[in-house]
Amino acid sequence: MITGLAHVCFIVADLERAEAFYRDKLGFEPAFDFINAQGVKFGQYLHAGRGTFVELFQGELKSAAEGQSYRHLCLRVDDLQATAAELRRRGVEVSEVKKGTDNSWQAWLADPDGNRIELHQYTPQSKQGPWVR
Repeated sequence: MITGLAHVCFIVADLERAEAFYRDKLGFEPAFDFINAQGVKFGQYLHAGRGTFVELFQGELKSAAEGQSYRHLCLRVDDLQATAAELRRRGVEVSEVKKGTDNSWQAWLADPDGNRIELHQYTPQSKQGPWVR
């Protein structure tokens, strides 16, 4: 059966720019490249922690009007205030930290292609509590 989320995949307009953001700003570790038969890099796999990855592929972006259903990627963090402060120090625009209707702390940012990313810290009152180990 399903044991967890393996990866989230994004099509990005500029692979190097996106890779730099996820690597240098968010601190994800490059895992491996996707190279085509001509030896050209067209994608990147980055380790986000605990067996979870972000997969990036160079390509043409679709707009919401063209049927893009993606809403956001949510990353679990251990200390949201400290994480938001560190990301701001690295030049990332991060929203204020607030408690969501699920009783979890959250803050928001976006990657260079405008993909929204939620930072999420569980609390003892989080509605996700029964499923979080």
